[in-house]
Amino acid sequence: MNIVNKSNTILLVMHQATSDPGRVGEALRTRGYNLDMRVPAIGDPLPDSMEDHVAAVIYGGPMSANDDHEQYIRDEHKFVELLLKSETPYLGICLGAQIMARTLGAKVSEHPEGLKEIGYYLLSPTEQGSPLFEKPFNAYQWHREGFDLPNGATLLATGEYFPNQAYKVGKNAYGIQFHPEVTEAMNKRWATHAAHMLTEPGAQSAEKQFAGRRKYDPGVKAWLDLFLDHWLEGASHQRSEKKLAAVSSL
Repeated sequence: MNIVNKSNTILLVMHQATSDPGRVGEALRTRGYNLDMRVPAIGDPLPDSMEDHVAAVIYGGPMSANDDHEQYIRDEHKFVELLLKSETPYLGICLGAQIMARTLGAKVSEHPEGLKEIGYYLLSPTEQGSPLFEKPFNAYQWHREGFDLPNGATLLATGEYFPNQAYKVGKNAYGIQFHPEVTEAMNKRWATHAAHMLTEPGAQSAEKQFAGRRKYDPGVKAWLDLFLDHWLEGASHQRSEKKLAAVSSL
């Protein structure tokens, strides 16, 4: 029984003790996956291999992918190297996308004019972005840094302020700059606890964010469902391989 549970587990890497896996976590549970949630910033270790997990998600956070003085950031870069080498299905959200980009040699930096994306902003699919990005839609953002596109990566979606919004590496590793995991409660909590950020250049007021959520969130949820169904095909394949390996070793 333990073998089956391990082969059905997705690792979620978060960055604060109070972090919430949000709608992504809910959607993964709904699809039958167990969640192994870890916060390296408070001492949780990252695995040395992916034998016990079929996929991994690294979430966002207030820190930077450039924070080399933080051991856990250095550890997450090494962990992404492991994920890419093992071809484990991977999703990097915001900071998670930036960590993968920097691991692959790309630059992570602030907007040259100091602009931030906090609120809802339009994403446009590239030609290579279909079918995961079928049409333009407004997605929720909260970040001050963006990433250059790594060598060999495929750009899937673009934006006005930060042109690189979604990309793919290898068979099943994705980085997205936006936040499809944010629930209504999370949106209100972020806008309240970090209200000082809402006066930054490019940021939207709390009222505009909440109005945007009422208008645009159904499209974000629809995109997430489409993406996860596609992404988890790879995780399902990993799960089947691990079950077969477990049975063969008996």
